[in-house]
Amino acid sequence: MKFTDIYFNREKRFSLGIEESSGKFYASFPVRNDMTEYEEYYEIDRAQLDLFQSDLNAALTFVTKCRNRQLDELLIQKPGTRRGEAI
Repeated sequence: MKFTDIYFNREKRFSLGIEESSGKFYASFPVRNDMTEYEEYYEIDRAQLDLFQSDLNAALTFVTKCRNRQLDELLIQKPGTRRGEAI
C-alpha cells in the first residue's frame, strides 16, 4: 500500500490523502505503542475528503471519533494485538 498525503494539519496531528493502489481516500493520525510509532488510516469518501479540507471542525469531529476507536470498521489496515494509542 502506498499512502500519499494530500492535506496535513500539523497542529491537530492528522492528514488526509489517497491510497494509490486502491484509490481509497483516508484520514490518518499517528499512534504509539510500547515499541513503535505508526499511522492508522481510516477510509473516507471523496465528499468527506473535500469537506474535511475546507471545514476543520468537521475533520476534527471525524478524527476524534477515530482516535476514540468509535469508527474501527473504517480502518484500512487492521491493527495487530499491540495496538497503539493516539498521540
